[in-house]
Amino acid sequence: MEGLSERAYATRSGLSRGAVQKARKNGRLVLFADGSINAVASDARRGAMTDPDQQMRSRGGIGSEGAGIGSTGVSGPGDSTSYLKARTALTVYQAQERQLSIQRKKGVLVDRARAETLVFRLARQERDVWVTWPTRVAALMAAQLSAEMEKASGGAVTIETAILQRVLETHVREQLDALADLRVSLE
Repeated sequence: MEGLSERAYATRSGLSRGAVQKARKNGRLVLFADGSINAVASDARRGAMTDPDQQMRSRGGIGSEGAGIGSTGVSGPGDSTSYLKARTALTVYQAQERQLSIQRKKGVLVDRARAETLVFRLARQERDVWVTWPTRVAALMAAQLSAEMEKASGGAVTIETAILQRVLETHVREQLDALADLRVSLE
């Protein structure tokens, strides 16, 4: 017999005999011509074909040298700790993504670009209303002021609509210029 028996390989690799039989059946073991197991080649093939997380679970969370996770202090492509870290990061990311999706469906979250577009549109509409306001109210205000001045002074007083409109436009533009410095931050 050139290699190891199933029982001997199970003891050497820290697996149960049933796990070794399953690995043999699935082609994860390298066999000699006499049917015995080539231990070194089988370890390499099993390592390449078996999920590192599954290997850790089958050993009860202990590495092949009997040390805990990360015992070498180096994480590389063949190290199961890098796989576990990546898998944990993926799971956390997926959970956060689901949480955001739920919040979006509940209406707690809104699309940032859409919100910025709506705020801009609202500000533009507000500005347009204020820019046209002096033209709409200047004649009415001039008439009301003229009537009040006539009551107070007892004589005829005329307030020019065009002059009042220019004064109102000047003050409205100053106010809009001051408001233009405000910035909306959605962060």
